[in-house]
Amino acid sequence: MKEFGLIGRPLKHSYSKKIHAYLGEYHYDLYEIQPDTLKDFITNSSLNGFNVTIPYKKDVMAYLDNIDERAQKIGAVNTVVVKDGLKTGYNTDFDGMVYMLSRAKISLLDKTVLIMGSGGTSNTARAVCEYLGAKEIKILSRSGEVNYGNYEKIAPSIEVIINTTPVGTYPDNYSCKIDLNNFPKLMGVADVVYNPSLTKLLYQAEKLGVRYTNGLPMLVAQAKYAKDLFLGEKSGDAVIEDIISVLEKEKKNIVLIGMPGCGKTSVGVALSKELNREFIDIDQEIVKKDGRDIPTIFSESGEEYFRKLESEVLKEVGVLTGKIIATGGGVVKNADNYFPLKQNGIIVWIDREIEKLATNGRPLSKDLCAVKKLYRERKELYESFADIKIKNDGSILDAVNEVNKHL
Repeated sequence: MKEFGLIGRPLKHSYSKKIHAYLGEYHYDLYEIQPDTLKDFITNSSLNGFNVTIPYKKDVMAYLDNIDERAQKIGAVNTVVVKDGLKTGYNTDFDGMVYMLSRAKISLLDKTVLIMGSGGTSNTARAVCEYLGAKEIKILSRSGEVNYGNYEKIAPSIEVIINTTPVGTYPDNYSCKIDLNNFPKLMGVADVVYNPSLTKLLYQAEKLGVRYTNGLPMLVAQAKYAKDLFLGEKSGDAVIEDIISVLEKEKKNIVLIGMPGCGKTSVGVALSKELNREFIDIDQEIVKKDGRDIPTIFSESGEEYFRKLESEVLKEVGVLTGKIIATGGGVVKNADNYFPLKQNGIIVWIDREIEKLATNGRPLSKDLCAVKKLYRERKELYESFADIKIKNDGSILDAVNEVNKHL
């Protein structure tokens, strides 16, 4: 069986091995290598080919026998094919980025584009911009003419932003270097980061109503085009969408919100068994972190302290993927809790008839009057957080089936 792989660092967040498992009958592995071993790996590797990611897309070119004309022009290689002992470099990121932008309906024709970053993927983005007819291209980097200290000066002219940096990538999910409110003409944002699904940058775009895409379509598409080169074949693009769909379903957290006593934990445990996913109860995580049960935290330290602790736990848990997460009933009271839940999740509001809500051990809903008051206060907040809403007035199995319908 032919053997391929991915070189770069860090690779703990990579989806590439899983993608290539879907693409073909060959072995594919991850090789996290240090800069001082790059030459040795490329020279002595027995692989039939390999992909290249950050930070080696430029450096790898010095150790190849041949470089495809497009990759040479771009100045970056992300795919290497070994044939008859010779190593040839290609750039399938180019086609992957074109696919990503087209899929998101983000046009670059006659647009002023800002590319964030100055590495190999930035070179690819520049080539794509030229190919797709961008009017003007500006580069934003840490130490360039346009940098994070002065980008506001050119922001009013920018219509599309392409982020080619790793800023916002897991586990540093909450980083973002620019404020999109400074870009009045902004029409589209493309971020090559794919973990988390929604970066802070894309979250800003969503709030502003700007068209956006993460990097998953580019990642899958470039992998498919790399596979074609590895195997010397050309296959259809339909598989790209199939893999995107599978990965999105696998990697999305299912986040359950709703009133105290609506059945979030029961539904969550049942979903965990049904889908073979880890179940995380935010209230239980708070208890682990603080060492006291919820009623005691409320009585001894107050709700303000509890909400602060809750937000801390949400940030820790929200960076994970593929989990079932049950939140506390009041999580929606803090608007800042939305992004930690949404970045990798589909948010499900579990609604239940007020009279059926459990009240035992609930600090803020001790009786029916208190429950009704809470519901009136929170109903619109649940609606604003939720992607979907299901009813839980019947059996737990009915609720689980209802959630599954929307996945």
